[in-house]
Amino acid sequence: MMAAAGIRILYIDDDPGLARLAQRTLGRAGYVVEIATDGGLGLARIDQGGIDAVVLDHAMPGQDGLATLEEIRRRPDPPPVIYATGNQDSRVAVAALKIGAADYVIKSAEGEFFALLQAAIDGALEAARLRRENEIHQAEIRAARDRFEALAEERAMLMREINHRVSNSLQLIASLLRLQANASGAPDIKGALAEAENRVMAVAQAHRRLYTSDSVSAIELDRYLQELAESLRGSTEGQGTRSVLDLRTEPVEIHPDRAIALGVIVTELVLNALKYAYPAAGGGPVRVVQRALPDARIEITVEDDGVGIGPAPAGSTGLGQRIIKAMATKLEATLLHDPSHAGTRVVLTFAA
Repeated sequence: MMAAAGIRILYIDDDPGLARLAQRTLGRAGYVVEIATDGGLGLARIDQGGIDAVVLDHAMPGQDGLATLEEIRRRPDPPPVIYATGNQDSRVAVAALKIGAADYVIKSAEGEFFALLQAAIDGALEAARLRRENEIHQAEIRAARDRFEALAEERAMLMREINHRVSNSLQLIASLLRLQANASGAPDIKGALAEAENRVMAVAQAHRRLYTSDSVSAIELDRYLQELAESLRGSTEGQGTRSVLDLRTEPVEIHPDRAIALGVIVTELVLNALKYAYPAAGGGPVRVVQRALPDARIEITVEDDGVGIGPAPAGSTGLGQRIIKAMATKLEATLLHDPSHAGTRVVLTFAA
């Protein structure tokens, strides 16, 4: 049994003889026992505070024990109640337990009653202590969770701000490259600068998606590719090509670093198709298809119906192919050229 010293018990019973006997018996065990002769007086004493547990009689004139128990349970942080009843009908005890009694004891003037009563008081106090400790621990957990969520939100806001600034800086660099290209009179320099601008914009678009989305740890690949396609269409306007860029995507999310590498690859493949696939006809379809595979992998196909893969064009440095291979290695991707396709078809497969 737990130590009873200093524990204050309120004994509510209209039988003064049994109440005084309980006071003496429990007092010898170390409890401080106060007596209330009816429910109203008991409620008034509970409202004063300092009561650790209540022993409540069932049969009392006016307001019986069940009605008093309901009133006690309505108090904020009520003390545990041990219901004492001389009624052998178990339905009374069950009703008390349903209302919120911690335990019940069949009342008598014999020593066994007080031994059972003390055990019930000890058990109720221990259960109350454990409940309070659990509430404290739950409050600490909630507070820690709230702190974590606040820190996570702060980190997300900082990451969005960083991505916003990076995107703005990259767009500024792209604008400077465009100005330099426009100012150049050499076609090869103009073309090289335009290609560099598109590569920078592929990275800038990824950072833009990060600061405009709800997540800073994943990019919606389908929407990123749609924005990238629009950027590529805009970059080739006025360059004499009549090729049509057709994009088909499926919803999927990937890590930002993987999205950037993928964006650079798609940019290189699409620009190669727009520049070299249709030298005579002046234009044709360029298709980009992105789909999710059943094994948690992603497949991206870039294809055209043009002249196919031939010798490197005059003046080509091969930089684009080196970039594609480097980014494919970063993605740990499989990069295949489909020889059965009439034009050029490149299939890129990688883990999501």
